[in-house]
Amino acid sequence: MNSLARILRSASALWPFYLGVVLVSTVAAALGLVSPFILREATDTIVSTLRGETTVAEVTTTLLVLALGLLLADLANTAMTNVGGYIGDVMAMRMRQILSTRYYAKLLALPQRYFDNQVTGTVIARLDRSITSITQFLQSFSNSFFPMLIQVAAVLVITTWYYWPLTILLALLFPIYMWLTTLTSKRWQKLEGQKNEQIDLANGRFAEVIGQVKVVKSFVSEVRELDDFGSRYGRTVDITRPQSRWWHTMDTARGAALNLIFFAIYLLLFFRTLNGFFSLGDMVMLIQLVNMAKQPVFMMSWIVDAAQRAIAGSRDYFKVMEEEFEPTANAQLIAATQASGVPQLDVTPVQPLTPVAGLPVIDFDRVTFSYLPGEPVIRDVDFDVSRGETIALVGESGGGKSTLVNLLLGLYPIDEGHLRVCGRDITDLSAAELRASVGVVFQEASLFSGTIAENIAYGRPGATDEEIREVARRANAHDFIERFPKGYDTVIGERGLRLSGGQKQRVAVARAMLKDAPVLLLDEATSALDTRSERAVQAGLDELMKNRTTVIIAHRLSTIAGVDKIITLREGVVDEIGSPDELAASGGIYAELLQLTASSSAADRARLRRYGLVIDGEDNTVEPE
Repeated sequence: MNSLARILRSASALWPFYLGVVLVSTVAAALGLVSPFILREATDTIVSTLRGETTVAEVTTTLLVLALGLLLADLANTAMTNVGGYIGDVMAMRMRQILSTRYYAKLLALPQRYFDNQVTGTVIARLDRSITSITQFLQSFSNSFFPMLIQVAAVLVITTWYYWPLTILLALLFPIYMWLTTLTSKRWQKLEGQKNEQIDLANGRFAEVIGQVKVVKSFVSEVRELDDFGSRYGRTVDITRPQSRWWHTMDTARGAALNLIFFAIYLLLFFRTLNGFFSLGDMVMLIQLVNMAKQPVFMMSWIVDAAQRAIAGSRDYFKVMEEEFEPTANAQLIAATQASGVPQLDVTPVQPLTPVAGLPVIDFDRVTFSYLPGEPVIRDVDFDVSRGETIALVGESGGGKSTLVNLLLGLYPIDEGHLRVCGRDITDLSAAELRASVGVVFQEASLFSGTIAENIAYGRPGATDEEIREVARRANAHDFIERFPKGYDTVIGERGLRLSGGQKQRVAVARAMLKDAPVLLLDEATSALDTRSERAVQAGLDELMKNRTTVIIAHRLSTIAGVDKIITLREGVVDEIGSPDELAASGGIYAELLQLTASSSAADRARLRRYGLVIDGEDNTVEPE
């Protein structure tokens, strides 16, 4: 239970709800205790009348008053129980809001390496299962179980006043139950962890398949994916069998132990009453009080089961929360993971850096980096890019081109050397400052569900309609957008599925244009397009690149023929640096590529593709508009 207590402590902003639950539960428990005392008086009154000690007329008013008191106590108890339920429900949802916000903030502040080893659907499934189990337990505990525990405490005090051995028997219920539960817990949680692992894997794959259902259908893999999904849930059934058998075997032992204790309690009450130590009314009252204690004890089987799930879920939650932050993570994200409540966030866009006169805008100073320890992808990379200069990175696939882009975005920390952007070392910048200064157009446009206007304005949410339209015109996107019935308000679906490849890329170009960062990265921005779409996108890219420091990873040599400088990479090491004309005559990689482009042999074309290049005039993949 330490992990649940840790969650309650960390969400200290909910203390008014905690206090409300305690106060309302105490009042509800007190009102619930009124009924047994009223019933005792009514029973003794009726018994005395039946014995002839009083007349019916004498006790009629008393019985009416007692019945009215019983009604009022029950009505008040019902009202307070529902007030407590309301407080518990709101508290649970506020708790869910806090935990979910923290989890989301943590994920957003984690380094890219974490996501390299995760399945998106698994991350989502873990959020849903972990936080749902925690909040459901807290909701049930505060709404039902906690008021009962207060009642039990009061019952123990009352029974001590009447007959202390009765209290001893009642008090034995709880340690015996908890001891038997402890014997159950460790094995149960181990099996629950195995089940959760299978569920996370199944749900993670589920999210992947639904997100790429076109690929699944095209490879006729629906039945195979369904079989894999069903098999994983089948394993949860196999795990549930011994888990449930163990749980219910131990629960039977717990129930039997409790039944024996209640048997002794009832015998005690019956014989104490028979021997004149208790009146009949006392017996009725004490039996009701014992039943009040009995209810939460037997409910403990369910509440412990819910607590076990919550504890297992909280472990998954805290495992993520204990991951190391991205070194330059946004301070607001870090604060949000530690806030006691829902943080107030400043969503004002971070301003990009201003290039320093006389200094390179991009400066790689003997940079070495490896994704895996001891396996460097780039080594001693050393070059700089001046303000307004356009450079192209050329090299075989896997040679480190995209890695340089990842480093410029601050997605990974470098191992050795220094990387400066706009005259500032990236280790002195926050991730937000660095990324605000770098615009990027990837090979995959990566749009979001929502409208076209919202996607263009993603980097600058406060942009006006006219600013959005202006960049769309410059990106060669305005005309096709206007052809949609709803224009810029057209909802494009998840990942922009309603748009063709060329249309998505032009929206992505407009998005980068509106961001207006001093550094622009084009990571094979047209490689997945047919020739017609590429021309339309390239026109937008040419506009985007004006007066901007640009790094290009291109898939056609014609795209980079007009750059200021080409940097060739061979196995992660800078091989040559020079203008296209200089490198064309150097006999290096670029000169070799120019020769291969002029060749029509299949072997030479295959060699080109190893560099991620295709012949001009060859369509690459996606459908035309």
